[in-house]
Amino acid sequence: MSKKSSKGGRTPAWISKKLLAELRQEYMNIVRTCKEAIRKAKVHLELNLARDVKDNKKGFFKYISRKWKTRENVGLLLNEVSALVTEDTEKEDLLNTFFASVFTAKAGPQASQSLEAREKAWTKGDLPLVEEDCVRDHLRKLGAHKSMGPDGMHPRVWRELADVTAEPLSVIFERSWRTGEVLEDWRKANVAPVFRKGKKEDPGNYGPVSLTCIPGKVME
Repeated sequence: MSKKSSKGGRTPAWISKKLLAELRQEYMNIVRTCKEAIRKAKVHLELNLARDVKDNKKGFFKYISRKWKTRENVGLLLNEVSALVTEDTEKEDLLNTFFASVFTAKAGPQASQSLEAREKAWTKGDLPLVEEDCVRDHLRKLGAHKSMGPDGMHPRVWRELADVTAEPLSVIFERSWRTGEVLEDWRKANVAPVFRKGKKEDPGNYGPVSLTCIPGKVME
């Protein structure tokens, strides 16, 4: 046996208004209890993450990134003829062209000299020597949770192999100082456009953020 409810649904005949009210009240009490337990758990987690952020940066920023509601990508862009660019590859070319245009290659006083001539022009007293111990110390201080560069070498690898790589890197760094040259691989970077301000359709309102190789950063 059942009777129709006022909303057109079916309700068992044994459910009275009093029982229904008691069930709803019990349900609301359980909901409040669960919400309070969830709130306390979140507060406890966030306090722990904030307290241990120095030792657990990865966990802290991973939690923060999950709180972001949306991840904005680069939207439509206007090209040189004021036409909207929609394809990702076209956006990449447009932003790459703009980023390259804001940098000017200025030749230094050594630009016209050969590599051998530049090496001979320097003496050991002209530049500080790159000590192996100094390089080793910098490698050992690398953050294990930092991002790797375009070479695919993770900072933790460099940190764990500091005793092995410090000597060859110190030689490379010293040669780079004396010749004024930087290895081609270390000049490569993963570049991400970051919106600054103004109209999002204007490529000029984006700035490049570069992620370079770890050895280049250590030499810096």
